[in-house]
Amino acid sequence: MNAILIVSILFLSPFISGISVLSVKRDRSTFLKLILSFSGAYLFGLTILHLIPHVYADASEHMETIGLYILGGFLFQLLLEHFSQGVEHGHIHMKKENINSFPLAIMLSLCVHAFLEGMPLVSAQRQHLVFGIAIHHIPAAFALGSLLLASQVSKRTLLIAIFVFAMMTPAGFLTSQFISQHAVGDLAQYFDKIMAVVIGIFLHVSTTILFESGSADHHVFNKKKMIAVLLGIVLSLSSLIIGGHDHSHSEHDHHNHESHHEH
Repeated sequence: MNAILIVSILFLSPFISGISVLSVKRDRSTFLKLILSFSGAYLFGLTILHLIPHVYADASEHMETIGLYILGGFLFQLLLEHFSQGVEHGHIHMKKENINSFPLAIMLSLCVHAFLEGMPLVSAQRQHLVFGIAIHHIPAAFALGSLLLASQVSKRTLLIAIFVFAMMTPAGFLTSQFISQHAVGDLAQYFDKIMAVVIGIFLHVSTTILFESGSADHHVFNKKKMIAVLLGIVLSLSSLIIGGHDHSHSEHDHHNHESHHEH
């Protein structure tokens, strides 16, 4: 998957979802919950089946510390949620005193969250990760757009905010790629740690979605939610069965081969 396609997917999915609040009826809570359930299940399956095995397999040294970075990512997401109020997993909380004011703290925390997710995309398994992030950002962008509407900001401000949010993950990817390719520094040695932090973030976001989306009583069986969850899991399983290994492994293998050749 080339860089242009990655940037296009990562930008268009949240941008289209975010601006759709201007034309879609806002009373779409049931539909949004089903999208959330699907995205949460896919993200969880992707993390368990692809990302965690990959990050441990590629850990260059001190493999036992990878778990600490995963926990760090999990806790960091808890901190971000204090400011974002859960918008990254589709929650919309608008206090009366915040009406007619731009939700700056929420916007900043979402941008940090999105930028970090783009950083490890220059490493292996990026095809699975690209689609996982893209699906995950659809309900997040819709929630952000709805929040901005509730804040009664201007249409122009809403479009700029959605554009900035949609650019954050591509920016993280392009920044990481630039640093790796232009001798500013070798990020490759940190990919396993960055990925571990992202895994912690994904685990927090996906499990929160799965536990909280659906009916008010989480113990009541919800057939539609269960179907959405199963579809997400099946999709993550199909990428494991059909997709095999990402081609970007070959880039690392080639790099390793060259380094051995130099010696």
